[in-house]
Amino acid sequence: MDFNTVSDLVHLAWLAGAACFVIGLMRMNSPATARNGNLLSAGGMAVAIAATAILLLVQPTADGSVNGTGWAIVVVGILVGGGAGLYSARTVKMTAMPQLVSLFNAVGGGAAALIAIDDYLGLKAVPDPQINVATVLDIVIGSITFSGSLIASGKLQGLIAGKPIMIPGGRIVTAALAVITVLGTVFLWGGNLSVPVMLIILAAALIFGVTMVLPIGGADMPVVISLLNSFTGTAVAMAGFVLGNDVLIIAGALVGASGAILTKLMADAMNRSVLNIMIGGFGGGEGTQTAGGGASGAVRAIGADDVAIQLAYAQHVIVVPGYGLAVAQAQHAVRELAELLEERGVDVKYAIHPVAGRMPGHMNVLLAEANVPYPQLREMDDINPEFERCDVALVVGANDVTNPAARRPGSPVSGMPILDVDKAHSIVVIKRSMGRGYAGIDNELYTNPKTGMLFADAKDGLAALTAAVKAL
Repeated sequence: MDFNTVSDLVHLAWLAGAACFVIGLMRMNSPATARNGNLLSAGGMAVAIAATAILLLVQPTADGSVNGTGWAIVVVGILVGGGAGLYSARTVKMTAMPQLVSLFNAVGGGAAALIAIDDYLGLKAVPDPQINVATVLDIVIGSITFSGSLIASGKLQGLIAGKPIMIPGGRIVTAALAVITVLGTVFLWGGNLSVPVMLIILAAALIFGVTMVLPIGGADMPVVISLLNSFTGTAVAMAGFVLGNDVLIIAGALVGASGAILTKLMADAMNRSVLNIMIGGFGGGEGTQTAGGGASGAVRAIGADDVAIQLAYAQHVIVVPGYGLAVAQAQHAVRELAELLEERGVDVKYAIHPVAGRMPGHMNVLLAEANVPYPQLREMDDINPEFERCDVALVVGANDVTNPAARRPGSPVSGMPILDVDKAHSIVVIKRSMGRGYAGIDNELYTNPKTGMLFADAKDGLAALTAAVKAL
């Protein structure tokens, strides 16, 4: 079989892989099919990688020999990269999943930028404008994604303070970096080959990624992760144009477009524009207020036995999970309690807020890992009308997304769509302390006369409730 025939077959394999990406993305539209969709997309990528490796193996070199060095590099890359990815995916805790996603974004953006840099350094004459545009955009977007994602991951991991870090004159610096990047990009687009200018653009883009993410607080990290994911996809698409690889173009375009849509949806869920979020300065990590009262009123503490009685004899219970559930790794404990209540004839549902947790879909993934039935996971718009008919709303580690202050102007969360927990007949909040959420304000739900505070770690509190219900 000659090289041209193999090349045609490889291109068909690339298109087949791209088709798997599209179908897999469609299947991710529902929690019930998302896992199969993810496997289908991974299978498509495996086909694309294998086809590329085969093309490299049969591609003749100048002397007609096999490109053994290139083939060895591909094999080593697959073993090292695949092994690292497999290890990290199997060992990462669910609470650290947002950090891992940010690192993956950084790797994708950095790899795309390196491809473009190598291509630019290899240019010997005035390049085709179409190729030059893709190359320069790849360097800029990939570099911003790389450094910005590393900062986001550091904030989520606690290596960098989660609160907004305002650099003196930071906005001026960021604006200047943007101007430098744009002017340098225009210069290179004009067909001018200049390695020093390319390096200046690279440095400006890397610093821009840092100064862009540092001033953004922890409350906005889900939106930032989604936006950087979109940047990664766009950079990969640009790398596809640089290499002339159809599967990279299609895969990158899918990730870029879906990430941009998700970013807009996440921003809408916080009632803020993407531009407002990127300008920065919202939220600053949990406060240190202790249990026993808050600035806005008295708090009613409640014991596990009293809560168990409410839950066991209720007809409708809505569980509201938040980041505290993830920190305590209490997803299995909440499922066990829910199953026990269902055996007693209680109708149990889960209210999922779009920005609960630290990344898009964090609560969905967390509860799916515990094999919570998909139909019980209800999005905010679907579940909110049911709170008025709910006997008990059980809030586990959720804070800002349940704060009624969002309905009142003048609050940092004003206008943010929230879960209507305060409309339930009775409210129970499991929380370690009266610490504030990322918005840095007291939650008015906690001083509601209908609210009882069960001060405990989420996992321990749920275990105590399960034991108390069993004892009834």
